[in-house]
Amino acid sequence: MSEKEKNNANQQDMNHILKARYDKLKELQDAQADPFLITKAEQTHHSTEIKENFFALENQQVVIAGRVMAKRVMGKAGFLHVQDRDGKIQVYVSRESLGEEEYKAYKRLDIGDIVEVSGFVFKTQTGEISIHGEKILLLSKSLYPLPEKFHGLQDTDTRYRQRYVDLIMNEDSRDVFMKRSQILREIRNFLAGRDFLEVETPMLVENAGGAAARPFETHYNALNEDVKLRISLELYLKRLIIGGMERVYEIGRVFRNEGIDTRHNPEFTLMELYQAYTDYDGMMELTESMFRYLAEKVCGTLHISYQGTPIDLESPFRRLTMTDAIKEYAGIDFDKIQTLEEARALAKEKEIAYEEHHGIGDIENLFFEEYCEEKLIQPTFIMDHPLSISPLTKKKPSDPTKVERFELFIYGREMANAYSELNDPIDQRERFKAQDALADAGDEEANHTDEDFLHAMEIGMPPTGGIGYGIDRLVMLLTDSASIRDVLLFPTMKSLEKKDEGNRASKGNGNGICDQVATVPEKIDFSNVKIEPLFEEQVDFETFSKSDFRAVKVKDCFAVPKSKKLLQFTLDDGTGTDRTILSGIHDFYEPEELIGKTLIAITNLPPRAMMGVESCGMLLSAINQKKDSDEEELHLLMVDNHIPAGAKLY
Repeated sequence: MSEKEKNNANQQDMNHILKARYDKLKELQDAQADPFLITKAEQTHHSTEIKENFFALENQQVVIAGRVMAKRVMGKAGFLHVQDRDGKIQVYVSRESLGEEEYKAYKRLDIGDIVEVSGFVFKTQTGEISIHGEKILLLSKSLYPLPEKFHGLQDTDTRYRQRYVDLIMNEDSRDVFMKRSQILREIRNFLAGRDFLEVETPMLVENAGGAAARPFETHYNALNEDVKLRISLELYLKRLIIGGMERVYEIGRVFRNEGIDTRHNPEFTLMELYQAYTDYDGMMELTESMFRYLAEKVCGTLHISYQGTPIDLESPFRRLTMTDAIKEYAGIDFDKIQTLEEARALAKEKEIAYEEHHGIGDIENLFFEEYCEEKLIQPTFIMDHPLSISPLTKKKPSDPTKVERFELFIYGREMANAYSELNDPIDQRERFKAQDALADAGDEEANHTDEDFLHAMEIGMPPTGGIGYGIDRLVMLLTDSASIRDVLLFPTMKSLEKKDEGNRASKGNGNGICDQVATVPEKIDFSNVKIEPLFEEQVDFETFSKSDFRAVKVKDCFAVPKSKKLLQFTLDDGTGTDRTILSGIHDFYEPEELIGKTLIAITNLPPRAMMGVESCGMLLSAINQKKDSDEEELHLLMVDNHIPAGAKLY
């Protein structure tokens, strides 16, 4: 059977299933038993509660409510597995206990239906704690079938887009989000124990500051003003410190108009706190204590595992200056770099790409990102950053070219960012001016002068320590989740292509179910496309035939930091070893839409260093220009996902 015939057969099977379920609902409605008219259930217990308290509840009446996940009918008796918030529990049913009519209704139940079960708690002959059902009430009819029970919902794209199905089918996914809620609760408990006050600050702001990020912009109709979505919580929380609140924190969404990959989502949850009369040393103590507290509460141990790597949260966290880290891992001493020309020459020598507006401090930070970050596996505080990349931080009295700042790294990832906060309004104004200059030079992530914040600082701000935690990365660490999308209930996804209704012809069956769908081939207008003339010069066939063209699967893809065009691909090329290829196609594709695709690559080119990363091969694309335009279009060559990784093209 061809693939097209299989798809048609599957569609016909699905249509039969849907029709049968709609017919069952119609029968119930005709019998005045419409489940959608029921408004509540008399739920007395949950599944885990019953199992954990069996000896107290044995032979006691209980009422549970949940979704039917399995059903077995064996003549005059049968079993259900009902899943509620906590998990599954078995229900034994018999015609004798339910009665003739209710037993018939039980046999008409479908997997996915939501029911209320009344009965008493007992243990079966095999020792399984169960409920002996005496009454089953259908609360909601499932009109669309769940994924096949043995394999569950495996496709990651569907899991993220249809999280409701993922939560039903995948216990591990439910557990992650239960733990996420616990982590947030325990953060609040920890900070309450230290006398912090939880507050809320604006999301729509005139000046989005407090971080180096490009904001989203929108329009406020009532005020007829353009506003931005906040990229940080910092500047409003500092205003509250100035107002005398002394210890404040906020857990809230922030929005950064940047790329999407396994560690970044444009909207994410940030926790920022500020404590008057302390500094970044106080923030290090608080951070270390909080991470240990959360690991104990959520994981039950200070020795956790992340993606197979042991992480020790019990030993004192290492403390290392950024300059010393670069010395250790790259053998370069930035304290000896005196001029911008020296820094640029060193960057060119080491193939570290920088931008025209970058100063010595920016280039030092690029060296840290390139040589050090991924090596910081165990908890490490990286301290004393260059002044130029920390516009809101207090200078070190012993070295005014550096600031009292730290970032916490675990598993090569930044987990927290903290300062001894700048409280000198004169110094702050000068730093804002420098940021304005960077913005004028084209840096879209630069801060801008915030006059109201400066006025607040002029009122007087006490010495203050501040810190920001990315909640999503913290949840990833404590739940051993590989991707940020695994810890966001509804991650940002590229919209699915909307089908042109005019290109679809459907034949209904009277129940709103489509019996068959015929698609008209899409007509594409190429009249406005300019095609480059074919090469007339012939290429030596023997040389060309040595190129190794292979099908490759995209395992991961993300935007290369500090590059506006490069995407970095992690590819399965069939060898069992991941292949890295960089491609300058960010103008045409977002990383998240390419994960899972099958592409074509030349795999036997010599490695080429780009932005300090060795690119091992080239992805093939088709390029054309639009007529009467300089605008270029690029299309990656994507092939059928049935082609295995490593398949050779001839």
